[in-house]
Formats: sequence, structure tokens, C-alpha cells
Amino acid sequence: MPAYRDRRSGDWRYRKRVRLPDGTRARVEGTPSLNTKLAAESAERAHIERLLRGGPTVERKEAPKFEVFADSFLAICRAKNKPSEAETKEMVLRIHLTPAFGSRRLDQVGYAEIQDYAARKTKTLSPKTVNNHLTVLRRLLIVAKKRGLIEAVPEIEWLKVPRPDFDFLTFEEGARLVGAADPGWSCMVTVAMKTGLRQGELLALRWEDVDLVAGLLRVRRSVTRGVVTVPKSGKGREVPLGDEVRAALKAERHLRGPLVFSAAEGRMWNKNECKHPLWRACRKAGLRMIGWHVLRHTFASHLVMRGAAMKVVQELLGHATMEMTTRYSHLSPDVPRQAVKLLDGLGSETPPAGRQVGDKAHFST
Repeated sequence: MPAYRDRRSGDWRYRKRVRLPDGTRARVEGTPSLNTKLAAESAERAHIERLLRGGPTVERKEAPKFEVFADSFLAICRAKNKPSEAETKEMVLRIHLTPAFGSRRLDQVGYAEIQDYAARKTKTLSPKTVNNHLTVLRRLLIVAKKRGLIEAVPEIEWLKVPRPDFDFLTFEEGARLVGAADPGWSCMVTVAMKTGLRQGELLALRWEDVDLVAGLLRVRRSVTRGVVTVPKSGKGREVPLGDEVRAALKAERHLRGPLVFSAAEGRMWNKNECKHPLWRACRKAGLRMIGWHVLRHTFASHLVMRGAAMKVVQELLGHATMEMTTRYSHLSPDVPRQAVKLLDGLGSETPPAGRQVGDKAHFST
């Protein structure tokens, strides 16, 4: 097949079967170092030429075993990723990938081996979880290729994952929840539902990030597993404050410390401590038990239902790509109506010169 673009990663790749001088057939595949179609085609030709000459043009050291390189890869992750991301990759490698590939050399982890791994794992794990494993595996192989340990990164076929369902509160349910929350927690519920901050961003929010005069909230940090880092997207954002949020924050102003939401002694709440106050408010309001992330979904859903542009919603939520934001698009009541209204009045238009009307053509003279 000609050079093609991987639908999930966006990388240009090549894959082809060639017949060797001895009559056998071999697969050549990989990802070029430069992400262009021309580079993929050039890399494919070079790969075929090396095979026809009997091997690589330069002698390459034997690739290390997967389990050996996994340690080096994790050291890189700990230096570059947030602690929670590094811990997740370490868990995936320790429990799943290393037991499956550990004794193989890196250049022995190919398309077939990866496909077989995914097929085995789908018997006990969800497609989304298996794709998460494949993401870690692909990143490890990319790093190995950049270090010259393997010649190419094998193609990975991602599993189809159904769009996840999400829960959100109606406008009336949201008002009931705020009214039922304990006095010490109603402000946090209001801010969560009216700004869309993630729970970690709420817990790490400082008064210096809140401008009540300008009506602006700056999201600069988040907390994950007790470690304060940058927000999930890797960069901060600004969220305008409505009148309800500003009033709630003014009433919440305290002298316990720099955190907006904190325990009596000024320390940061942990996520487990935040569950029960929210559930208590749900019971008092006669609502189903929800988590803090439902309030973030509620913020986005209410914006879309009120006609906010999807690009604006993406920026307010801090989504790195539009893909995450589009799951709310079906809630917009105006999108289908506006699309259909584009056809209004077309039957009364005078056809322009050259347009076909029935089986006759009209031309201007």
C-alpha cells in the first residue's frame, strides 16, 4: 500500500510486502523521523533497498530486551511527565506490558505480537483500557526508535471504543443541589458547577488566582494524589465569573490561608474527604449520588444548551482538543434547527444562468 496517515496518531507511515531474491516475502513497515508523506515514501524505498542488499547499510547493535529498556523508559517518564502520569505508565508496564513482552528484544515486538496482545486483553479488559496500554507501548517504542535501538515503530491498530456516556444535572437539579449543600461546601459546589473546574483544580485554587473585581478566575495549578502540578492540559486558562459565583466567593472569603477551599486549619482537602459532603447534599436535595466531575459536565452541558459556541466551551474547559468537547454537541437545541433553516426559501429563488430546472436548461443570452 502507498504511504498513509495513521487515523489515530496522525503520523505518516508505510507498510508493504516485498519479494526477496531468495523467493521469500517480507514485510517492510515503519514511521519516518520526519512526519510527511514524502518522508514516508523515502523511508519505504530505503527500507526495501536495505532488505534487497541483505540487511541494514550500517551495523546495528542488538536491540535490548523489553524489560531492560522499560526501566530506562520509566526514568524518562518520571523526568518529563507529571507524577500521576508516570505512576500510571509504571503500573501498565509492571502489570501488563512487561509480563507480555519482557523477554523479547525490542525489535521482536512487531505488528503481529501487538495485535495478539490486544486480542488477549480484550477478553478481560475494556477496549478503552487496552488502547491505554497500547498508547504506553507505542510511546516506549517511539523513544526506542529515537535512541537508535530499533529501526521502525510497528503499526498499531486501535480498538474501536464507544463514545462514553456522561451524567449532568438539569438547571433545576443544580439549583436544588446548591441549596442543599452544607454552608461550608455550597461555595465549592457553586464554583464547580459555574466554572467547570476539575476537582483537582478546585482543591489547588488560591485566592491570588481569583479576581473578584474583574470577575475572572485563573486556573494555574491542580493537585493529583497530593502533588500540586499544572492543570491536566499542561497549561493554564482563564474563566470569567458570573454574578452567582462572584457572590458565593465573596461570602466564602476567609483568613485560614491561601487556599480558597480548605479545612479549618487551612490545609488542602483530599479528594476522599470531598465525597461525603457532596453525597450528603445529593441526599438532602433528593438527587442521585454523583461525583464532582458531574458538576464539570453540568457546566459544559448548560453552556451548550444555552447556545454557547463549541470552541468557547473547549477553551473554558481546558480541553487540549475539540474531540473531548464535541460529545456535548448533541445537547445544543439550535444546531439541527439552524441546519434545516438553510433550506428555507430555496424553492422561490430564480435559478441562475445555466442551472438545470427539471429536464430543461436555462441560459442567459
